[in-house]
Amino acid sequence: MAILPRVVLLMGPTASGKTALGIEIAKALKGEVISVDSALVYRGMDIGTAKPDMEERQGIKHHLIDIIDPSESFSAGQFREQTLKLINEVSRRGKTPVLVGGTMLYFHVLLNGIAQLPEADNTIRRQIDQQAKSSGWKALHEQLRKIDPKAANRIHQNDTQRIQRALEVYRASGKTQSAWLEEQAKQPLPFNAVKFAIVPGNRVELHHKISLRMDLMLNNGFLDEVRLLFERGDLAANMPAIRSVGYRQAWSYLEGKYDETTFREKAIIATRQLAKRQFTWLRQQSDTMRFEMGDNQALAKVVEEFNRVDLKKKQNALIN
Repeated sequence: MAILPRVVLLMGPTASGKTALGIEIAKALKGEVISVDSALVYRGMDIGTAKPDMEERQGIKHHLIDIIDPSESFSAGQFREQTLKLINEVSRRGKTPVLVGGTMLYFHVLLNGIAQLPEADNTIRRQIDQQAKSSGWKALHEQLRKIDPKAANRIHQNDTQRIQRALEVYRASGKTQSAWLEEQAKQPLPFNAVKFAIVPGNRVELHHKISLRMDLMLNNGFLDEVRLLFERGDLAANMPAIRSVGYRQAWSYLEGKYDETTFREKAIIATRQLAKRQFTWLRQQSDTMRFEMGDNQALAKVVEEFNRVDLKKKQNALIN
């Protein structure tokens, strides 16, 4: 019986301290970090994504950061394919893969597989965008609820990208996204996942951190960063990169839709909503060790649990 490699999964809401802890875990376990963040894949989007620079990475090799241009897209399926390949490569080098991030959809497809959904249809997407402009995304979310109530319950009414995708799948195929997902058989994992989650012990504290981080980003030139993207001329508000939290609100500000104060407020609210969705998903995860944000013993707990899983794995191998 082959012994599968152990892989650390460090999950948590935005602004919870995942990046720094992930690097410490990688140092302690002789590992390499694989980013699980749908925004860190984009080059030129550094400040608004809180992307760790080379100094912050402390010599730890990072993967799936700065791999595509903001004009391109990176699907959950691509993430799964590349991550499984990286896990194999990192493990074969005798290193521990440490997956760190807050894109819960990526974690979901990695752990549960992904349905072969219909390919993107730009014509249908444009039609949905036009309907959103005339009726609003809330109306489209209600339309989704009538068509696919399971998807509507799973997708927040402010998550415009996923609303669009669910409606697009139905219009392109005549079958709901939920039906596609239910037909997908769960694929066995080629690794042992050792799962950890950072959870906010106090929502007020997390909201405070989100506000502080937004102000730090602004002081570090976030709007200038977005302005460079805005002035390129080949990017648009409906592209996945620009839909990232913070960038979407900054883009609207640069379009003159509201002033800078309103932009800041909207960006903070959107980040809080993202954190809430992330935390909701985390609460549903089983076999996951949880520790509160700012726990000084978090690293020690991770190392202890990682070693415990290794001991249990060896014992099971001897029995079998």
